[in-house]
Amino acid sequence: MDGTSLNGASLSITEDLITKLKEVIPQAFTEDKIDLQRLQILLGNNVNTDAERYGLSWAGKSEAYKVLQSPSTATLIPNPDQSIDWDNAENIFIEGENLEVLKVLQKSYYGKVKMIYIDPPYNTGSDSFIYPDKFSETKEEYLKRIGDKDDEGFMMKEGLFRKNNKENGQYHSNWLNMMLPRLFLARNLLREDGVIFISIDDNEQANLKLLMDEIFGEENFIGLFVVNASPSAIDYGHLGKTHDYAFFYAKNIEHTITNQLNDENKAFKYSDSKGQFNIAPLYNGNVAFNPKTRPNLYYPFYVNPNNKIDEFYEISLEPKNGWEEVFPVFSKKEGIARVWRWGKSKAEKDLNIELVGHKTSEGEFRIVQKTRLTTKMVRSLLLDNSFASRRGTGDFEELFKGKIFSFPKPVQLLKTFIETGSTSNEIIIDFFAGSGTTAQAVMELNEEDGGNRKYICVQLPEKTDETGEAYQAGYKTIADISKARIEKVIEKITKERDGKIELTKYQNLGFRKYTLASSNFKIWRGDVLENEEDLIKQMQLFTTPQKENTRSENILWELLIKNGVQLTEKIECSTLQDGATIYYTANKKLAFVLDSYTDEVQTAVLALKPKNIICLDSLFHNNDNVKTNAQLKFEDNGVSFKTI
Repeated sequence: MDGTSLNGASLSITEDLITKLKEVIPQAFTEDKIDLQRLQILLGNNVNTDAERYGLSWAGKSEAYKVLQSPSTATLIPNPDQSIDWDNAENIFIEGENLEVLKVLQKSYYGKVKMIYIDPPYNTGSDSFIYPDKFSETKEEYLKRIGDKDDEGFMMKEGLFRKNNKENGQYHSNWLNMMLPRLFLARNLLREDGVIFISIDDNEQANLKLLMDEIFGEENFIGLFVVNASPSAIDYGHLGKTHDYAFFYAKNIEHTITNQLNDENKAFKYSDSKGQFNIAPLYNGNVAFNPKTRPNLYYPFYVNPNNKIDEFYEISLEPKNGWEEVFPVFSKKEGIARVWRWGKSKAEKDLNIELVGHKTSEGEFRIVQKTRLTTKMVRSLLLDNSFASRRGTGDFEELFKGKIFSFPKPVQLLKTFIETGSTSNEIIIDFFAGSGTTAQAVMELNEEDGGNRKYICVQLPEKTDETGEAYQAGYKTIADISKARIEKVIEKITKERDGKIELTKYQNLGFRKYTLASSNFKIWRGDVLENEEDLIKQMQLFTTPQKENTRSENILWELLIKNGVQLTEKIECSTLQDGATIYYTANKKLAFVLDSYTDEVQTAVLALKPKNIICLDSLFHNNDNVKTNAQLKFEDNGVSFKTI
């Protein structure tokens, strides 16, 4: 295909990493290849060449990276008839296998997401795995498997599910192989100031910590929540277990922004002309931040022991006669000095205003910050009964009037994480959506604080038990339950709004539903060309790039997604007298011609003045002259022309 043709695959993880490495260390490349010897020379003693080293290793790890590195040609099919307020909706629900979905989302949402929450399978021995573990299969076989449907159109368990019994010799490895590529892709989606929360229990908590350290970096570990999941305790024979966990990681701790939670019972010990306040040490309590890792945060203050203002002491950043030098405290336990939370330039602006000297009961000077917030940091112990599993069941049953889903997460737990990890106008993703708690928490929290957070929830259509209450109630898949919960929450909130102040104050509750599917375009199969006859058959298939009987709207959205357009983009269209339709984004960055190409179409597109025009190659009927003339005409008018 020529230089104007488009690549129909998802973002290549390998190419993305190589591009980043080139930007940082261009000297490590020779003839466009990584020169490992040169890279080692450049990095010196920072390269670990020992055969034995600290890290997490398991059976199948290298193959899991291959699964990650394999681009996807899959797409998302729009389902306006299964959505609410499609044209204005800013929320997304996707039905499909989450590894492929995460790959599909890379171009549109790379570095755009503020927060991720997931509640993955806990690997208890009874979990079904959603995992492409047949590493030997071809890409076509895998794509066929992820779209494998039964006669009723539901995902077949044989394709994507298998039990991971504890008797299996690779019990933990199987779980890690499932999680690694998903977490890697999830990290790509986060903004530099983004965070991720992951619920887990004892079965894989230790392994997940090491896996997260490998993918996110141990310096980006913020904390581990202990959640009061079962206040009355579950009898484990030797122990009454009351808790689960949730990991809290940053993408880049240096840029991380989190929020404090409202504290109705907040009390203050001190006051000044500005008002009431408490004090907090200025040093950073995380020993991962130390003079070696953050040298710019390690510097002295100077305290005037003879000038006490109320209960505090005058401070300076410059040494003065008779003043005492104060560095951050030294951690005796870790044997390492700490650093300040503020850089020197920031500290200088608040000297003796919000930063003051304080003398401890032991007579040692400290630098403290005045804190006036009526809020508090989220606590690592989430002990309130509102976080319990039975509260999650109650939240769910209030909507469904029945117990059709086991162990849904409580809405308050998700609200706590969302309040901590996001503000009022950001994207939150949950790619193990389950019963849809995350979507409910986002919508309810927006109602409470006037925010406009948006959710993207992904759930595979795993079949429900045909003998169970969910199936009997009409919910044949878990995805059906997720979607139904979103709809019920929208209905509930809409009723609660009735009679209240003008609706312009509120979020848009609508959502767009998409379904994961194989590409609308034919995929060239070089791996099946065993002879000339096979080559001829393949070439005959490619008289048109798109598959037969493919809807223009489906092709349109595949092209939008693979050009990095987000799933909430508003698309406009113009239908000409000859019936041809031109689609274009509201900002006119992209325009598409998908059904016919005529002089009238060309004139109409030029009148729109888009930045880019994309056409189906088949519209030119193998006439290279017409195609070349079209390309020249558009480029003469400043429009980039591409075909697929």
